[in-house]
Amino acid sequence: MFNKIITASQMKLADAFTMQSEPISSIDLMERASHAFVDAILHSISIDQTKEIAIFCGSGNNGGDGFAVTRILQERGYNVNAYLVQFRTDLSQDCQKNFNRLTNVEVIDGTKDFPSLEGTDIIIDAIFGYGFKGKTRGWVADLIQHINELDKLVYAIDTPSGLESDGIGKGQVIKAKETYCFQRPKLAFFLPENGEFIGDWKSVNIGLNEQYIQEIDSKLFMLNDHVKTLVQPRQRQSHKGTYGHVLIIAGAYGKIGASVLATKGALRTGAGLVTTLTPRCGYQILQSTVPEAMCITDENEKIIATPIDTSRFSVVGIGPGIGVEKETKKVLKNILKQHRPTVIDADALNLISSDEKLLKLLHPNCVLTPHIKEFDRIVGQSKTSLERFEKQRKFVEEHECVVVLKDAYTSIISPITGNQYFNTSGCSGMATGGSGDVLTGMITGLLAQGYSPIDAALIGVYYHGVAGQAAAEIRGENGMIASDILDFIRL
Repeated sequence: MFNKIITASQMKLADAFTMQSEPISSIDLMERASHAFVDAILHSISIDQTKEIAIFCGSGNNGGDGFAVTRILQERGYNVNAYLVQFRTDLSQDCQKNFNRLTNVEVIDGTKDFPSLEGTDIIIDAIFGYGFKGKTRGWVADLIQHINELDKLVYAIDTPSGLESDGIGKGQVIKAKETYCFQRPKLAFFLPENGEFIGDWKSVNIGLNEQYIQEIDSKLFMLNDHVKTLVQPRQRQSHKGTYGHVLIIAGAYGKIGASVLATKGALRTGAGLVTTLTPRCGYQILQSTVPEAMCITDENEKIIATPIDTSRFSVVGIGPGIGVEKETKKVLKNILKQHRPTVIDADALNLISSDEKLLKLLHPNCVLTPHIKEFDRIVGQSKTSLERFEKQRKFVEEHECVVVLKDAYTSIISPITGNQYFNTSGCSGMATGGSGDVLTGMITGLLAQGYSPIDAALIGVYYHGVAGQAAAEIRGENGMIASDILDFIRL
């Protein structure tokens, strides 16, 4: 099953359950977590033992982790200096125990200048943990600003200090190059506003009771390689008709490339037959670039303007590059009225945002794939990503369709379970024109093969990201184009 994302309060309960059921003391669990962090960071990055490491430790349990990490690294021969960020007079019990195991810890309490760290190469942040609320204030906020301005390599233990696990960073927050989180990433890691604080993140298994975590009441999940269990093997005794007939409606004058990308996306994902409807100007382009697909043309030279009977097709994918002409709106309206399984993207979404009557035609066999701006045009502007997710959930409940909200961590909400999935595959090289057209084709191709709308969305989004990662390894993230993604689709 997909891994659940849980809140800070639920993580605290998971800690307590593990300690009681294993059983293990809190100090020993802290020791286990600290060893796991050290193993993870040393495996991930190369730290020369001559390099100087500074670890900033708060007065709570995250600080206790930091002191334990200091001792473990010192025992392994690393040059490490620990600093106690004493934002309160009393240390937590486990923090105090690990503090007492060290010598020569410099105390920072806001009464003198912060350390310059001129000879320091790496900073490890352990000031505040996952239970932090609100925003940093006073001299602690000044210290975090000081650390951020030093231009050092910063790595955070569990959560960048000053960031709420379940929300958006406010005030001064540590800007980490990498964050090593315990057992599960926090919801905050998937919010675009927090990207500058978290950097890249990696989960570190510290042995919390997984069965307990999976049974926690949460609608939030990570979309990861468990998605492969949803993929059905192809049967030896099958033919092209077994895997459905896709109709792609895409392209207008100057945007026939969108037709090509969506068409190839459907084919590469396993659709048995693909027919593409394009304006007359796209005929030669489609026939020469995608010989595996059939092509039908609209009577209009430059736009798609004539409604079509979809009864002979399994599914429809509509929107990439079609434009927003009133004639094209009539085509979309006609498609929605026929209630075929339909993937709606790009200009089709823009047409829906301009006409409430089209919204009312959405049905449970629809999958919408908007990026943030397209979604905002439909539901209105949101001040934060959390507000946008709430609107996404409300939209899904009201219209009973799947919404794939595209972003660095694409959010997919199921109308059946209400579960929200954050995709973990992909890379920044996919932020390029045409990438979404490929995804439209992929999800449409999966629907044609009989997958449910939610499974088609989950499989399509995840493997779209995996293909992008593979392409980046060959092309590099800066030089990737959408066509490269097509070359690496592997289901």
